[in-house]
Amino acid sequence: MTDGTRRIGMLLFDGVEELDFAGPWEVLAFWTKSCPEDGWEVFTVSRYGETVECAKGLKVVPEYSLEAAPDMDVLVFPGGKGTRWMLRDDAVLACVRRLRKKIPLMTSVCTGSLVYAAAGLLHGRPATTHWLSLDVLAQLDSTIDVRPDDRFVDDGDIITSSGVSAGTDMALHLVQRLAGKERAQWVRRGIQYDPEPPPGTEWPEGAQWEIGTVDPRK
Repeated sequence: MTDGTRRIGMLLFDGVEELDFAGPWEVLAFWTKSCPEDGWEVFTVSRYGETVECAKGLKVVPEYSLEAAPDMDVLVFPGGKGTRWMLRDDAVLACVRRLRKKIPLMTSVCTGSLVYAAAGLLHGRPATTHWLSLDVLAQLDSTIDVRPDDRFVDDGDIITSSGVSAGTDMALHLVQRLAGKERAQWVRRGIQYDPEPPPGTEWPEGAQWEIGTVDPRK
């Protein structure tokens, strides 16, 4: 970058799960706007710059289309029911592969990692996703080392995180990688975030969804 700024793009699409991007956005925007001296910025992007309608009805106007967006150093790919059709869309998967060639660090939240898997980005790598989708992750690529108990998995140039709220943990980890442990701790305190919420009610035993179906919780 000629101005020295490094950039994080957050990819949005119809059916994206709100907290999948809003959690990481809060972390990353709080950091970059509060600490401009760190030299990072974060922005939203959709494929064609179109307004997107999220999984629960929230409408968001991204700042850029993929074509018009500045070069990105990091991509955040959220999940949600909008990822379902992407798993079989050759044009989308080809686009993800092109992004992989240009962007040094690719991250995902929840079922965003399924799109990475379908595009071949996770071949032979450790990864995770939403717990209801772990079997699907393995089905998409049997070489993936599926990590069911990890909130996020950092494999160097690709970071995947598990479901919904885990994206906030991943984003704090990302701040630590990019700006150091003290900065990440400062951000965590600033947004008053506890990364270990109490366990909740389990989803009924045997509940699952297969590729192409819609998880009713999402």
